[in-house]
Amino acid sequence: MRQGYIRITGMLVLALCMALLTGCRGTEAEQAGETDQREERIQIGLSFDSFLIERWQRDRDAFVARASELGAEVNVQCANGDVEEQTAQIEYLIEKNMDVIVIVAADCNALSEPVKRAKRAGVRVIAYDRLLMNVDVDLYITFDNERVGEMMAETILAHTPEDGKIFMMCGSPEDNNVSLVMEGFHGMIDRTERKIVETAYADNWLAEIGFSQVSNYLDHGGEADAFMCGNDDIASQVIRALSERRMAGEVCVVGQDADLGACQRVVEGTQAMTVYKPVEKLARRAAECAVTLARGEELKTAGTFFDGTQEVPYIGLEPIAVTAANMDVIIEDGFHLREDIYLNVSEGE
Repeated sequence: MRQGYIRITGMLVLALCMALLTGCRGTEAEQAGETDQREERIQIGLSFDSFLIERWQRDRDAFVARASELGAEVNVQCANGDVEEQTAQIEYLIEKNMDVIVIVAADCNALSEPVKRAKRAGVRVIAYDRLLMNVDVDLYITFDNERVGEMMAETILAHTPEDGKIFMMCGSPEDNNVSLVMEGFHGMIDRTERKIVETAYADNWLAEIGFSQVSNYLDHGGEADAFMCGNDDIASQVIRALSERRMAGEVCVVGQDADLGACQRVVEGTQAMTVYKPVEKLARRAAECAVTLARGEELKTAGTFFDGTQEVPYIGLEPIAVTAANMDVIIEDGFHLREDIYLNVSEGE
């Protein structure tokens, strides 16, 4: 009787061990399957200069959302305006075996080495909004920056006398877009009798430089009928300098990016216009292009753009000039709420 009991107990123990072993193997198999699925998903690295400019957070969110819809994972890195940090982050993304790296460059001329390393490693590279110079990227996608400059010029021409004086308070000289915007701006202004009396730059897109440059100019007797600003953040500081001298609203100020503060200033009358760039459309298109490249599929582009060494595939979206007269463009796109734009004024004032 005792021997039978021992035999049955032994069989039960053996069955339990086999069940546990099968369960372990099943868990290991499930984990391996999950790992395989993760490895099969497209991996995209998204390297930002910084989130100092209001729009970049919108770009990030729209890009990540669209990439996720397409089954890709996005690893977002932010360099806080530090070129060395961005270089290290790009190298980190290479080590993490990204299929594609999308870069908003802190310095368009200073990232050639990490980008070349990425390409040697078989990683596709997209220059987002800002062109990466002399590295033959797989795609440059942005808005038509020369057209941005032309739109700024058109507004200034409509708001200044024929012999008007213009102060250009541009963005960072390391950003290739700045030179493109300036080219479009000069292309129109230089055909008129208007005079550009000063050209200054905001290093690293620090808007406060706009305040100090304009304040210094005005305090030393400088005159201007219009201020062309590299973006809306810089425009806010230029208008601050004008406000302190009771000049806000008396001279024409233009910017770009359609920041909420800029849209408020436009309807209030202290800023003449802003250039709206539908960043969600740009970011979603860039995400789609990244997935296409990762899959090894043909990428259709409208043309090419010279990067200083060679022509690279190029997609340029059309910007929109926004004044108080067509502010509904911003609202209908859901970029800002009507009540936020008209927070400080009654609509139609």
